Amino acid sequence: MFDNLTNRFSGIIKTLRGEARLTESNIQEALREVRMALLEADVALPVIKEFIARVKEKAVGQEVMGSLSPGQALVGVVHQELIAIMGGEKADINLATVPPAVILMAGLQGAGKTTSSGKLAKWLMEQKKKKVLLVSCDIYRPAAIHQLELLAGQTGADFFPVQIGQQPREIATAALDFARRHHHDVMIVDTAGRLAIDEAMMQEISELNTLLKPIEILFVVDAMQGQDAVNTAKAFAEVLPLTGIILTKLDGDARGGAALSARHITGKPIKFVGVAEKLTGLEPFHPDRMAARILGMGDVLGLIEEAQRGIDQNEAEKLAKKMKSGKGFDLNDFKIQFQQMRNMGGMSAMMDKLPAQLSQAAQNVKMDDKVIGRTEGIVNAMTAQERAKPEILKASRKRRIAAGAGVSVQEVNRLLAQFEQTQKMMKMMSKGGMAKMMRGLKGMLPGRR
Repeated sequence: MFDNLTNRFSGIIKTLRGEARLTESNIQEALREVRMALLEADVALPVIKEFIARVKEKAVGQEVMGSLSPGQALVGVVHQELIAIMGGEKADINLATVPPAVILMAGLQGAGKTTSSGKLAKWLMEQKKKKVLLVSCDIYRPAAIHQLELLAGQTGADFFPVQIGQQPREIATAALDFARRHHHDVMIVDTAGRLAIDEAMMQEISELNTLLKPIEILFVVDAMQGQDAVNTAKAFAEVLPLTGIILTKLDGDARGGAALSARHITGKPIKFVGVAEKLTGLEPFHPDRMAARILGMGDVLGLIEEAQRGIDQNEAEKLAKKMKSGKGFDLNDFKIQFQQMRNMGGMSAMMDKLPAQLSQAAQNVKMDDKVIGRTEGIVNAMTAQERAKPEILKASRKRRIAAGAGVSVQEVNRLLAQFEQTQKMMKMMSKGGMAKMMRGLKGMLPGRR
């Protein structure tokens, strides 16, 4: 999403080589690059003006310390100001009230309110151990009610059934009573949206706010709308006491403007971001981590957290024992590695959190989700005996596997070669040969040509 911004900021370092300090004259060109990058990312103009002024004020006269280059020193200032403009610190969701804590979801049609309601329910259940009730007050789109019911079934949350002819006020009143009687910790209310802001929609959601007295009113906004998204959020904030923002579709082709502008324009913190379509694709928003990703530093902490959620600990322990002994690593283990990767959101999600140089290296070897899918397909086409003893795979077996997986025999051979390299790496690690292992690491990347 932030590729253009990242490339622009990377170029800043090259413009300031050989300078002893940051001066108004030598950072002028660098700041022009910053301004152009933010304009292209669709960041709101008032935000750009204030951002550039603050960076210039803090950067001019700053000594270049130690091993830092002037470009790196300026990037350090830009990093701190990016964090500040996106809110400074992570804003936690507020559930400090007598249960049920009511969360009202607001936003335009198509922004992702219903899906975000389901994702938020899953996150609250898994991360906060809360009993959640999902409620739909969108009586104008029966499909939205059905969608929320399906999401409730997929997440394990409870769903409040809606009767034909019920009005939003009736649904909200009955659902609140139901949540109290059944001891729900949180009640998430999905509201109706429109294609544009209109008086009827605003009046309806304002009445729901008065009736339910929610502890959180989260505005759900599509990051791909750019400045329009921020202007819409501002309009909602004038009618509702918004407490936070959920930015959706951050995994798409959005240019990043909404992420950088939303907090500054609305005064409301971004609390969550949608990073994938699946139900686990909702993450708390960390301004410092987002700033690091924009500057090509990656989000290693986010990657670790994703690994902790997505990796099966029992399988990881079994693999660790095999790595330690250097024995018993077979194609079943090879397949499990790819499944763990898929559970972490796939290769594209992982690369998005890697530092720019590592992410580019992974892209250069065609390390993508399609390759992982093909690899799994090839292993699935093998018998249990063939997975356990790859050495028995001769020409006739390879032809059968290739036909079963819908690939060429060359791809089967390529996978087996990668597996052998991985086996060698395991043996090197068991013998303490870390330097040898690192030299062999490039060859084991799936899909390398």
